[in-house]
Amino acid sequence: MSLESVRSFFQEHDPSISVIVTEASSATVALAAQAHGVEPAQIAKTICLRIGERTVLVVLGGMARLDNKKSRDVLGGKPRMLDAEDVVKATSHPVGGVCPFGLPEPLPVYCDVSLQAYDIVVPAAGATNAAVRITPQRMAELTGAEWVDVSQ
Repeated sequence: MSLESVRSFFQEHDPSISVIVTEASSATVALAAQAHGVEPAQIAKTICLRIGERTVLVVLGGMARLDNKKSRDVLGGKPRMLDAEDVVKATSHPVGGVCPFGLPEPLPVYCDVSLQAYDIVVPAAGATNAAVRITPQRMAELTGAEWVDVSQ
């Protein structure tokens, strides 16, 4: 179960971080911001991309958009978004709950600089109604992410 894999991840790597489960859906940036009482830009949205044969995760601020030229240059090829079925296969998380935590197999994770504007960001946590509050720096540390500038 995706939510359980995220809980297990935090139990093992940083038990001080709790997964927050809400009754309200947080499947979109707007819903997540409302459910967690933060600005939409503080939502850390995770997108699953294929670049050639590689599958990677890019985490961006909620209002940031992926810049195709920057991402091609930084990530080494033209990014293609995976469909919902392939996202679940790669991450075990449903669309709307995708995050860089609790993955079945390690994937390269890239955190966009748009996240650095906030002390706390709110990424999903493996379900469309689950999230965590975390500093962008701690998220990058826990996931082994590389900081990149791939947003517009």
